[in-house]
Amino acid sequence: MDFESRRQRILDKMEDNSIAILYSGIEHHVSADEYDLFTAQANRNFFYLTGLRRDNMVLVLDKCVEPAKTMLFIEEADPLMERWYGRKVTMDEAEEISGIDEIEYIYELESTLDRIMTREDVYTAYFDTYRHQKADLPDYNVVKANEFKTDYPGVAVKNLFPLVAEERMQKDEDEIELTKKAIALTKDGLCNVMANLKPGMKEYQAQANYEHVLYYQGTEGPSFPTIAGSGKNGCMLHYETNRDTCADGSLLLLDLGCRVDGYCSDITRTYPVNGKFTDRQRAVYEVVLRANKEVAAQAKPGMTTRELNEVCKKVLAQGCMELGLITDEQGLDQYYMHGVSHHLGIDVHDVTADGVKLMPGSVISDEPGLYIDEWEIGIRIEDDLLITEDGCKVLSASIIKEADEIEAFMAAHK
Repeated sequence: MDFESRRQRILDKMEDNSIAILYSGIEHHVSADEYDLFTAQANRNFFYLTGLRRDNMVLVLDKCVEPAKTMLFIEEADPLMERWYGRKVTMDEAEEISGIDEIEYIYELESTLDRIMTREDVYTAYFDTYRHQKADLPDYNVVKANEFKTDYPGVAVKNLFPLVAEERMQKDEDEIELTKKAIALTKDGLCNVMANLKPGMKEYQAQANYEHVLYYQGTEGPSFPTIAGSGKNGCMLHYETNRDTCADGSLLLLDLGCRVDGYCSDITRTYPVNGKFTDRQRAVYEVVLRANKEVAAQAKPGMTTRELNEVCKKVLAQGCMELGLITDEQGLDQYYMHGVSHHLGIDVHDVTADGVKLMPGSVISDEPGLYIDEWEIGIRIEDDLLITEDGCKVLSASIIKEADEIEAFMAAHK
């Protein structure tokens, strides 16, 4: 991947006489001596700009000098700690991956920043200060931004996140290929689920049939906790318990994905547990499928995901009226309560920049659904779309979703 070009585009957006300081982060403590696996937590913008997913690294972009400078600070290896926890990235490896040739050990960071702040005219410092919601604990980058404000109160601190987010909304060829690989492996996992699904199975067994394929094929595993909801559990949007029994005559909703070299897939399929849709299940399924296809038919550059959701809602509302569930479009909120699309990439719900519309290279989800508690029917069908110059390409088109195809596949594998 061309990380150097990505960094240059961020430098071009930065104000003159500014620096950007981006931390990869530190391991998250869980309990006692347990820490979460760091590769899944590394600051995604740091990864986007360097290709590195290790803790205790810092990227510095300096636009106070001409030409602008890029520096990387990494942790020096400790042979004893490496024996316990594995190798650290060497300077040569960091340079090869990131394309940055000015690399120092992290203990040089403080003196380097002090030198920049005292010898250069720094008016603005950028940090990644994004927080998903106010209740979230401050990210490590937010903590460091606050420390910087205390140390250098005369320098304006601005958020780096919007500058990077806009770039991440448009994927390059390397990113698209990794997404395709993740989707292909998701397909293999779903085929394994269909081939083994039967009444009496536990939801977690269907989950295991999917995730076994991911790990066997060498992926990083699921891109988010697998949702495997049967019967009424399929009506819960983010059901993750996966402990109930898949009853004969019920449906199993599977919302899942995998991560390949940092990039995610996000697919949803809904299958009949016994291999045959009932008439009522098929009628609801066909409504959701029509909405799924219409969104893909309408998606194109210049649109917003909000506009695509309106396309989806119109189809779903008409279908719900045909099913006798509602009498007008306003009643749809009872059975459909989420958006139809989000961006996809390094994050499953990938970042967006305010006011930026879909463009060629955007990768988004297409996930209409209906959730009918009184019928114990929850159906969602989700594909991953690549926005092209004049429309979109369904990247997950090879993952079967026609009701007849699903039934035929399951019958052939009984």
